[in-house]
Amino acid sequence: MRARLALLLSEQTIIIRAISLKDKPQAMLAASPKGTVPVLILADGTVIEQSLDIMLWALRQSDPYNLLAQQHPESQREIIRLIQRGDQEFKHPLEQYRAAKRYHRDSEIQWRQQCEVFIEELEQRLAATGFFVSDNLSLADYSLIAFMRQFGRVDRRWFATAPYPKVKAWLSRQLQSQLYARMMTKHQLWHNEAPCCYL
Repeated sequence: MRARLALLLSEQTIIIRAISLKDKPQAMLAASPKGTVPVLILADGTVIEQSLDIMLWALRQSDPYNLLAQQHPESQREIIRLIQRGDQEFKHPLEQYRAAKRYHRDSEIQWRQQCEVFIEELEQRLAATGFFVSDNLSLADYSLIAFMRQFGRVDRRWFATAPYPKVKAWLSRQLQSQLYARMMTKHQLWHNEAPCCYL
């Protein structure tokens, strides 16, 4: 999801191939044996397999909205650090929180509270500047949409009354945006004879 967002924001012409992970095309596995998405294949045959790497590649090619703050190295480092912290500090507790809710485990509140450490920091960042890094939209804002959406959906009733008004308002704006609607567009599953479909 976040890799696709970055590709859209880079405003490049990209061929997209939607696949089913239950029926992975051999062409995909030949390019990327890991067998998971996303996978980006460049014109020279280079394969990029991690979503953060795809996002950085896309915006280093074309960044019309200055989402990487390329003229401000410290801001750029902070953008990348925050994205990495989401992966390293928030993703695991979020997965455990979702599993605990789904399987009615006693650890649900414990995992939610671990998630809230990161959520509280985001709330404070939004309260200070309106954005996650500095006073402008950055890649960090877009890269965390999926995680925040998942967190809010685990226990919707609790989230509706949770003490994070800035995060909730931010998430609502993102989910109602035209960009998000474009990113969520469904594409026909790809096969070898399928015509090109562009992102």
